[in-house]
Amino acid sequence: MAQGQGDYRILHEAALRDYLAGLPELKAVLGGEPARWTITEVGDGNLNLVFIVKGASGGVAVKQALPYVRLVGESWPLPLSRAHHEYLALSKQAQLAPGLVPALLHHNESLALTVMELLEPHIIMRKGLVAATQYPGFVGDISTFMARTLFFTSDLALTAAEKKEGIAAFAGNHALCKITEDLIFTDPYRIAEQNRWTAPYLDALAASLRDDMELHVAISRLKLKFMASPEALLHGDLHTGSIMVTDSQTRVIDPEFAFYGPMGFDVGAVLANLLMAYFASSGHERAPGGRAAFEAWVLETVEQVWNEFSRKFLDLWRAGAAGDAYPVSLFASEKGAARLEVERQTYMQRLFTDAVGFAAAKITRRIFGLAHNIDFELIEDSKKRAISEARAVRLARAMMVETGAFRTIADVTGAARKLRVWRPELSS
Repeated sequence: MAQGQGDYRILHEAALRDYLAGLPELKAVLGGEPARWTITEVGDGNLNLVFIVKGASGGVAVKQALPYVRLVGESWPLPLSRAHHEYLALSKQAQLAPGLVPALLHHNESLALTVMELLEPHIIMRKGLVAATQYPGFVGDISTFMARTLFFTSDLALTAAEKKEGIAAFAGNHALCKITEDLIFTDPYRIAEQNRWTAPYLDALAASLRDDMELHVAISRLKLKFMASPEALLHGDLHTGSIMVTDSQTRVIDPEFAFYGPMGFDVGAVLANLLMAYFASSGHERAPGGRAAFEAWVLETVEQVWNEFSRKFLDLWRAGAAGDAYPVSLFASEKGAARLEVERQTYMQRLFTDAVGFAAAKITRRIFGLAHNIDFELIEDSKKRAISEARAVRLARAMMVETGAFRTIADVTGAARKLRVWRPELSS
C-alpha cells in the first residue's frame, strides 16, 4: 500500500479529510459521509502529528512525520525519511510478531504519512502504570515480541547476505540514531542547553554526573556498542510510551527509531521503564488499598520480562537456527551440541549485561536529559519527585559502572527494592 504521490505538505484537518476521502479502501473502513468524520489530533510525543479519524463504520489512526522535532520546533530539522523506516519496521514486525503491532492500512512515502488500525480501547501503557494498573498479559506479549523480532533479524537466523541487506535498508535512519547518541549517551553527562532536571533538589546530582569519570567511561562504552554492533533490527525506542495495552492485549507502536543495533538496547529500554515506574510509584497519591501490590507486581514483571525473553530466544535458537553464525555443521556431534549449549548460555549472559547497562543509560537520560517520563513528571510535589528520581539514578549508576555485580535479573530487582526506602540527600 505504499505510495509516492505528490509533494510533501502538512495535512491538518481539512486537508487530511480530503486526502482520506480520496482513498476508496479507507473511505470504506470509515464509512458515512467524509464531512461527518471526526478528526482529532492526539499526538503527545516529541516528533509527529497523530490523528484519530472516526466515521460511521469505524476509525483509523493517522501518523504524519513533521520535518522537525515537534518538541523543539523548526530550529531542529529532521528528515522525513524516518516515516518510511518506521513503515518498513512495522511491516517486518508484523511479519515476525503477528498481532503485536497495529495493522498497516496505507502508506504514502512522499507525505511521510501512515494509516494504521485504530487501537481501542487500548491506552498508552505508561499512563496505566502511573494509575497503578497491572497488565497480566504484558510479560507474555512483550517477551514474544522481543524474542522473535530480535532473533529472526540476527545472524543466528539470517545468512550474512540477508543480514547485510537488512542493515542497508535501515542505514539511512542515521538522523534518528544521532538523536539517541546525543540525548541518551552524551548530553546528560555534560552541560547541554536542552538538559533539565528537578531543580534545585537534583542540582548536586546533576553536577556529579558531569564529574564522574568512571560513569563517563561506562556510558562511552555503551555508546560505542550502540554505534558499532548491528546485531539485529531494533525498535529503537521501546519504552512504555510506545506500547498500548488492555488487560489482555499488547501492541507495540512507533518504531521510527528502528535500526540495526545491539539487542540489549531494546531489552534494556523495557526494563528501564518498568524500573522507573517502580520508583515513581512512591511519589504518587496513594491508590485505594495503597500501591504496595502494584510495586510488587512491577518488580515481578521486570524479572519475568527478562526470564521469558531469554527462554523464548533460546527456544528459537535451539529449534533450528539457519543463520550463518554458529554453523550447524560445526556442532553436529553430541560433543558439539553440548558445547554449543554452553555457548548459548554465555551469549545470553552477555546480552543480559548489555541490557543492564542500556537500562541504566535510559533511566539517567529521562531524569537529566531533554524528554522526561510522566511517571516522574506527574508527581506534583517536586521534592517527592526528586527523591524518587534520585533513587532511580543511584540504581542506574550502579548498573552502569558496576555492571558485573548484576549477574541475574534478581540482582537488579533486589537492588531496586533496597533503594525504594533509601533517603537521598538533596540540594536545597
